Amino acid sequence: MACSKIFSGDLPELTNKIIKCLRKDFSTLYSCILVSRLWCRLAIPLLWEDPFNIPTQNYYYIEIFLSYLNENDKKKFNEYGIINDLLPSNTSLLFNYPSFIKYLNIESVYSSIGMWSRSLVVYDYEKLKKLVYRSLFEVFIENERILRSFEIEIHTNFYCKYSNDIMELILQNPNFIYNIKNFKIHTSNISEKNIKNAIIPFLKFLYSNCNSISSLHFVNCFIIRDVKKFSLIEKYLQQLIISQHNLKIITFGRHNNLYNPFLSLKNSNCSNTLNTIIFHYTNFRNINNILQEVFNQLNVLESIHILYCSLNSDFVQQVIKVIKPFKLRSLFMNEILHIESLQLLLQKYGDYIENFGLTVSNFGNTNEYEESRRQLLKSFIKYCPKIRYFSSDKPNDINIYSLIENIGQNINYLTILVHTYDYHTFYDEYSSIVLQNLGQVLPSKLEYLSLSLSFNTNDFEIFLKNSQNTFIKKLLIINTMKNEGENVLFYIKKHIMKKEKVKYLAILLESQLICNDGKELFSLKDEVNEFKLHNIIVQKYRNLLINENDIVYNFNK
Repeated sequence: MACSKIFSGDLPELTNKIIKCLRKDFSTLYSCILVSRLWCRLAIPLLWEDPFNIPTQNYYYIEIFLSYLNENDKKKFNEYGIINDLLPSNTSLLFNYPSFIKYLNIESVYSSIGMWSRSLVVYDYEKLKKLVYRSLFEVFIENERILRSFEIEIHTNFYCKYSNDIMELILQNPNFIYNIKNFKIHTSNISEKNIKNAIIPFLKFLYSNCNSISSLHFVNCFIIRDVKKFSLIEKYLQQLIISQHNLKIITFGRHNNLYNPFLSLKNSNCSNTLNTIIFHYTNFRNINNILQEVFNQLNVLESIHILYCSLNSDFVQQVIKVIKPFKLRSLFMNEILHIESLQLLLQKYGDYIENFGLTVSNFGNTNEYEESRRQLLKSFIKYCPKIRYFSSDKPNDINIYSLIENIGQNINYLTILVHTYDYHTFYDEYSSIVLQNLGQVLPSKLEYLSLSLSFNTNDFEIFLKNSQNTFIKKLLIINTMKNEGENVLFYIKKHIMKKEKVKYLAILLESQLICNDGKELFSLKDEVNEFKLHNIIVQKYRNLLINENDIVYNFNK
């Protein structure tokens, strides 16, 4: 009876809560549109709140947004063959789609425009993309869309000629981002001139006008040789932190010097609101002497996430002396230094760790390294029973499988890969070890399993038989063994498709060792339809991929 009322619309508030739980399940949301007018009205805003980050090959939504331009602005597109008649009339649209926008990443918008423009035959793509780029933001601003999240990602000076124009437009219309709750800035390989002309004015505007940011992320930014210019940026970062009245989450990434921005967390606003700190490739050398001091001033600090930072003994000693309680939630490592200090860290905080990854860039086979790795994994087995996300490379240590077995039903996301530069004997040997051991220790249900291996078909069948009691919601496979794609697909059909052991599937059937661009299952339409008959949805690999950034940042939005 209750179910019937939900479908008929008699319980709109409950229906709304249910559909909101599907926020990132786009295929299900598309299905909801067809159920009823009420369901359509509730699902559409979720599909349009962040359209530039929805995995799709259809970029028609860009044309829908452009239809909201006035007639004079639409005429600017005529020289590219995009006449007014090709843009839908906004009076024929059922919803005011620009009004639903909540999240914008300026790089994602630009990338989507690039994909959309590829289908057009025009003489000047760059000029068209710049026009579309600015026009879209004009539409969002004119529709009085007030953003919840704004992200600046700039990775080249070439891209700055587009992004600088957008940031200038936003500064002329401050209401557009006045009430943002999430702000992220991620820059790399851009000149000091662009930082001075665009980034600094934008930071200055933010700390003067936006004081309700709850999530603030500085990632991989501002590697500047000029000490005076960096001091100016450091000043604005510090002011931006201090100016916030409800800052709950902050990320510190690569910076020249974090001393003053990190020390600013002691201000009275942050000390009573900040509950999560993410360190991303952070050099602790400049803040080791104030770590304990700052942490002890943060009254509601709950979670720390560490992603690929150099964990020296000074850092560990400072952290374990902190009086105020907090939980180390994530620890991702690309080097193993000071094993004794790491063991002390795990002894105190291991019971809280939920996300762990070990991807060591140096694959030296020294006895010292191998022994440190074994000791570290044994410490995780001993002290870390609540891991739900685990990723590892070089899986030749049996302790990896003991760790997975020990975690049991807690583990939900699992990534095992053999690096593409680990050639020949090691590559095939490590892949074989995974396939022979992993299936025996998997829990009964996994949200996510990603395997990047050289798939010997005999070993692969052993894995599939051993894991037949495990249901995997999202399964991703990269097969790096040349000319073995068809054999891998045969066994997947036999052991996974026919038994419906997976909900979402992505496979690179023949991957290049270095660039990982190969033949995708998604491109084989007949195969995709065959899997669909068994209730398995095939998607593009990159659209299904989940990495440590997705885990840490999505869990903290």
